[in-house]
Amino acid sequence: MEKILEFKNILKVYEDGVIANRGVSVDIEKNTIHAIVGENGAGKTTLMKILFGLTQPQEGEIIYNGRQIHIRSPHEAIKMGIGMVHQRLMLAPDLTVAENMVLGIEPLKGHIFLDTGKGLEITKKLSEEYGLSVPVYKKIKDLPIGIRQRVEILKALFRNAGLLILDEPTSVLTPQESDILFNTLRDLKKHGKTVIFISHKLKEVKQIADRVTVMRDAKVITTRDASELTEYDIAYLMVGREIRFERIALPEKTGKILLSLKNVSYVNDENIKVLRRISFDIRAGEILGLAGVEGNGQTELIKILTGLLQASEGDITIKGESIIGLSPRDIREMDTAHIPEDRMEDGVADKTTLEENFIVDRYYKPRFSKGLRLMWKYIFKHSRDLMNRFKILAQSPKTPVSSLSGGNIQKLVVARELSSDPEVVIAAQPTRGIDVGSEELVHNLLKEARDRGKAIFLASADLDEILKLSTRIIVIYNGEIVAHFPDVSEITAKDLGPFMLGIQRQEAVSGKVRS
Repeated sequence: MEKILEFKNILKVYEDGVIANRGVSVDIEKNTIHAIVGENGAGKTTLMKILFGLTQPQEGEIIYNGRQIHIRSPHEAIKMGIGMVHQRLMLAPDLTVAENMVLGIEPLKGHIFLDTGKGLEITKKLSEEYGLSVPVYKKIKDLPIGIRQRVEILKALFRNAGLLILDEPTSVLTPQESDILFNTLRDLKKHGKTVIFISHKLKEVKQIADRVTVMRDAKVITTRDASELTEYDIAYLMVGREIRFERIALPEKTGKILLSLKNVSYVNDENIKVLRRISFDIRAGEILGLAGVEGNGQTELIKILTGLLQASEGDITIKGESIIGLSPRDIREMDTAHIPEDRMEDGVADKTTLEENFIVDRYYKPRFSKGLRLMWKYIFKHSRDLMNRFKILAQSPKTPVSSLSGGNIQKLVVARELSSDPEVVIAAQPTRGIDVGSEELVHNLLKEARDRGKAIFLASADLDEILKLSTRIIVIYNGEIVAHFPDVSEITAKDLGPFMLGIQRQEAVSGKVRS
């Protein structure tokens, strides 16, 4: 087949000495969906940043449509017909969906005034054409992360890219939304587009990709037709060892109730009832999974549990004590940890170092400070130990978080939260955007915490993750618990789907457990 893109011997070394790409050569065929996979830090995103003009290589060539190119900026890439949807969303939070859609190429009235009506019309038309529904009038900052991702994808499609780069596009999408996206990508391919698809979800790679390139340690391991590889093959090539995909064994016993919600409701600033009489318990030694299509109240529920929002009605207790009215710090002091769904917004301060992020919730404790003086020597050792234990790829604990890959930032957040030895863990999308090897590590850590008698609340858009880890599963739809599965041994994603979509519901359901 005809090649649209060739990378030849690309070398990229960052200022801190990290080699991101080491002699990388890849051919991308026209009118195909080409997946690039690898562990966090393998060099996938850096290679795409080079193609999109966000960074420059020290050596190598890029051939695009038969001629050598040097892309110095994203503006140049877009002019050449290359579009990119970034893993870290690049949207203006205070602008509406429609305003973001046409940002930089705004339609004008009389060559002077912004034609807002035209911007709305363009956004609505694209949304309907590609089956990616977005609220055109709402500001980006008021949208859940899954909807923001849709806006990014539509924005790239609007710029009519012939080559579209998608960096972890489904990390914030539900299975149903991912299916819609995949149908869109297949349609794009039929219309002569080429897609580079970067993902850690190997089932999706097998589902959508024509060809697969596997990277490891900044190098290309192989490029093969997707039909020649199984998920297990790809995982092994990525990490160099066997990966286990089966469900974890259920706990032998559970203990007392550590987290309990009773009739919790929440009405937002627009007087919309987002949560309706939510009730459930979690015992020591179990993982309660929360399944649901994103945007059905999960984000607000997690924020209420961690003190970032206050419930309008109802009560929540941790270890028998009410947390209503308590601050996030007060709740943390009750041996509670929080892995947030948006690592960049709520999980890290990306302009600071790893070690500063590791101690942000504990800097005032005796091991880390003495009076007004921080114990930097101990903090450095503590940070280095966490980096080694959680396999976080960075030059040093003093490395800025902004220089890490998305997956390594996620591992930093998980490392900080689980290293505090909490009794209750609120885990929202704990493996979003990380590779299969790191995902296995996080899953094992959550299982180990469960086996040590911790209570874990797992909210995830990844149904495979919910099914693999959960002791029990509850389903949320339109702010209500519509199903509770106390026995998950035979439950499948298809069983959960009708409840997630509001087609079915159980009567008088809650996630409360019997004493």
